Amino acid sequence: MPGRGSVALVDVNCFYASAERAFDPSLEGRPLVVLSNNDGCAVTRSPEAKALGISLGEPWFKLAPRAKEWGLVARSSNYELYGDISARVMELLGRYSAWLEVYSIDEAFLGVNGTPEELQRLGHTMKTAVRRNVGVPVCVGIAGTKTLAKLANKWAKHNPAFDGVCHWDAVPAAQQEKLMAGLSVIELWGVAARLTKRLNAQNIYTVLDLARADPIKIRDRFSVVLMRTVLELNGTPCIPWKRNGSAATSSSSAVPLPRRSPPAPGCARCWASTPSRPAPGWRGTGSRPSS
Repeated sequence: MPGRGSVALVDVNCFYASAERAFDPSLEGRPLVVLSNNDGCAVTRSPEAKALGISLGEPWFKLAPRAKEWGLVARSSNYELYGDISARVMELLGRYSAWLEVYSIDEAFLGVNGTPEELQRLGHTMKTAVRRNVGVPVCVGIAGTKTLAKLANKWAKHNPAFDGVCHWDAVPAAQQEKLMAGLSVIELWGVAARLTKRLNAQNIYTVLDLARADPIKIRDRFSVVLMRTVLELNGTPCIPWKRNGSAATSSSSAVPLPRRSPPAPGCARCWASTPSRPAPGWRGTGSRPSS
């Protein structure tokens, strides 16, 4: 695990749809859905498709009659393409930090160091580089913990004011509380519907509610894992960096860091330590990206 620094979470927007657009630029700006195996239902929707009110998992046979009217384009899943695009993104991100944890096919954690202003610039540099060199859009969330980096990425993605990059420490405290208060606890990394109901029964409805909870009581009533989430929301790193061969990944493929690549802009601000093992692998090309 790297020394105390910051964590950047880089996530490809609407990954399957973005990969299809990288392969076929004529799809840019058009409503696009990528279908599940056997073309059963929509598993990824472009922003334009979401604007039409198309739901995640909506059956294609219901969408097909209106596709021409909407200008809607559908593509069958192409996992070979998605794996190739993912590998290109991860290889490029590896140039910006000696610590890269590939969390899934479309997102990765990076260990970074620097002032908030330097890291904000680094986030924009990575965002621009991935778009220019791979052809897919990404958002970047930067914070002191993995949980906050995930939240910062979510806000970067859904709040145009951040322009695709959110550094949590650069957000004023009052706005931090406002953002957390406006987000349901179910939006948190690792919190699902059943746990949300249990939290609601304890009058914990928002991310801010959970952040203000007593971590010891949370441990006693729920679990050590949720206690770590509370601590991470308050800036204490508790979730370790995972490496190849760890129990965290049931199937991993090595994604080597490019050791001899020319230094990319911002590399001076990354941790100088070099991993003693290969970089962690993703959880298989079948890993479901964000929709």
